[in-house]
Amino acid sequence: MNREPLQTPPRIAPLAKLPLFHALHDRRVLVAGDTDGARWKAELLSAAGAQVLVLAGEAPQRERWEGLTASPVDGPVLLEARDWTTEDFDGLALAIADLEPAEGEAFAAAARAAHVPVNVVDKPALCDFQIGSIVNRSPVVIGISTDGAAPMLGQSIRSRIEAVLPPGLAGWAAAASRWRERLKRKVPDGKARRRFWERFTAAAWNAPEHAPVESDFSELLNDTGETGGSVTMVGAGPGDPELLTLKAVRALQTASVILYDDLVAPEVLELARREARRVSVGKRGRGPSVGQDVIDAELVRLARAGERVVRLKGGDPLVFGRATEELDACRAAGVPVTIVPGITATQGAAAALGFSLTERVHARRVQFVTGHGMSGTLPEDLDWRAIADPHATTAVYMPRATLAEFASRAIAAGLDPLTPALAVASATLPQQADVRCSLASLPQMAAKLPEGAPVLVVIGQVARENGAAALGDVA
Repeated sequence: MNREPLQTPPRIAPLAKLPLFHALHDRRVLVAGDTDGARWKAELLSAAGAQVLVLAGEAPQRERWEGLTASPVDGPVLLEARDWTTEDFDGLALAIADLEPAEGEAFAAAARAAHVPVNVVDKPALCDFQIGSIVNRSPVVIGISTDGAAPMLGQSIRSRIEAVLPPGLAGWAAAASRWRERLKRKVPDGKARRRFWERFTAAAWNAPEHAPVESDFSELLNDTGETGGSVTMVGAGPGDPELLTLKAVRALQTASVILYDDLVAPEVLELARREARRVSVGKRGRGPSVGQDVIDAELVRLARAGERVVRLKGGDPLVFGRATEELDACRAAGVPVTIVPGITATQGAAAALGFSLTERVHARRVQFVTGHGMSGTLPEDLDWRAIADPHATTAVYMPRATLAEFASRAIAAGLDPLTPALAVASATLPQQADVRCSLASLPQMAAKLPEGAPVLVVIGQVARENGAAALGDVA
């Protein structure tokens, strides 16, 4: 009978390798070689529950194998000081070698003759399978392969996945394994079971670090379908998206709605879950703004509607971010609220410009002050004596409109007009711009910074030019 190949369009693009997950518990595997690579493969196989035989040659470096054979991660590891033979392949599940080229070829040939899948490290032509980079949240396991072409790229992909995949998901996956058969007995209807697993998945992402207990099973089973919302206040950092904390990225990737400020860089929003609704609630002192009372009410409304809300604020939400009003509103309404702090604008600026905020001799403390109060003018309750302390580093937030008055009053309070100072716009971003000069000259120099960009001012000896005996306009 003639068999014609099907001419239907392919549903899957070509694969360089087919990813498989091998069950190795209590199965025998062989590792040949006395190298760090062989040690790593033996440790990996042991973690998967395999019975590992290591043949490390007649004179192995015993210290390389210390710890692994005495206390295996999971499966037993046996080290023998001899070379491999063809008889060693009988009944194996897998065989791996890290050997010299000629011996590696012989090892691969012997394994294939015994119908044992083989891997020879760094020899793709001698491999029936490859072990890529692994993200371990067992029983959630992710394997990453570049077909041996770019191992470093695979490792970088693993790092990025590690950054956004909470370790606690392992506990949820383990709970799913425990509950699956019980759910089948209690809920025979397939659609009802699917709804259970949808609720289970939502709960896992809402509280990934929670360790599920038996009461969680009952709660999910009896869920009426109403899901409670929550608010997570997240610090977006000074601008550079790579300065976000891992917890901040995870919050962004599980949010259903994001309320963000004008100071949040677009690149930060790109890290959010694609399906999340993004709502700008920026507040500007001299332009269109969203009132704080409106933001407070919207946070409560969205959370009560079952949304997972992220309130995204530039820098650290706890530093001049009006966090108190929003926290109070959520708590008064009974809305669960958590805080993920961020790198402050001051820390970001100092790192980007390469100076320390404290110094043993010149700067024994750091103080954060705001350049304007609720009325938009310079606050009347600033402690000018503290600001005039020559041994303090003062960071001034939102100073554009009041900088001239701030400098004048600080000098009047006793701060040397030649005190080093700097103003930086869009700190940590590619368009970052800064000026350094004396405090007396700062208002005039800062006026040259790009219009509309967020500006931070730092005053104190730490702001002097690195290695300079004096500032340009002071010499």
